[in-house]
Amino acid sequence: MGAQIRVYRQKIASTTSMGKIFKAMELIASSRIGKARARVSASLPYANAITRAVTAVASQSEVEHPLTTEPESIRRAAVLVLTADRGLAGSYSAGVLKQAEHLVELLHSEGKDVKTYLVGRKAQAYFDFRGRDYAKVWTGGTDAPDFETARELGKILLQDFAEEFEAGGVDEIHVVFTQFKSMVVQEPTVIRLLPLEVVEGESETPADELLPLYEYEPEPEQVLDALLPRYIESRIFNAMLQAAASELAARQRAMKSAGDNAKDLIEKYTRLRNNARQAEVTQELSEIVAGADALNG
Repeated sequence: MGAQIRVYRQKIASTTSMGKIFKAMELIASSRIGKARARVSASLPYANAITRAVTAVASQSEVEHPLTTEPESIRRAAVLVLTADRGLAGSYSAGVLKQAEHLVELLHSEGKDVKTYLVGRKAQAYFDFRGRDYAKVWTGGTDAPDFETARELGKILLQDFAEEFEAGGVDEIHVVFTQFKSMVVQEPTVIRLLPLEVVEGESETPADELLPLYEYEPEPEQVLDALLPRYIESRIFNAMLQAAASELAARQRAMKSAGDNAKDLIEKYTRLRNNARQAEVTQELSEIVAGADALNG
């Protein structure tokens, strides 16, 4: 009985220690989620402005630009998957990877090759464990992304888009990330970056607002050459910021749930320890009474 009490004491001590870790991680995520949400909001004005500019140039001119023209046949697609570097965030990375799997299956069913780019150690571990190939991986700082990484991503994707199919080029580019809608709702999402596809809901421009009329100097093609790389960078960076905010929100919820479960376990083990102690005391009293009766007899 004494050994059982010691086991319960060890479980209570270890669970209490884990509960402190969960609480600390919850507080860290709570302190950083505000800054992450502010960065998402701060990136929207530039993204909306450049989206309107690119849309205006593409819609008001009759230019056929490679980045805005749908190819006759799509033979290979690039898929950029944004996950987390660290775990303890619930089903955050699993949801993104599941969405990426569905996208890859859909592309394969359409007869397209897939060239995958990964962001985050969770995606890298997922692909390495299954022995799947990927073109390149970026790790570090998924919960606090920087614009230089987005610029590098955009440059590599645009280079692949400009390459011929035989040289390893791609005909379209997709991004799989978690869209931050609120502290409670984060939704794994797929967007197509290229050929240019303006996604509804991405811009805050009212639907009935007229796009600005531009005069091009020297030519619309050169304007698109200058605008579209920046447009791609802003879209990728906005996706990375939303993914970071979603990761922190998911980690905060997961750590809060883990902390609550730790409290429940501590209460359970405390109750079992008290029951074992009471049983031990009762047994000792019974032995004392039995010994006294034997002496009196």
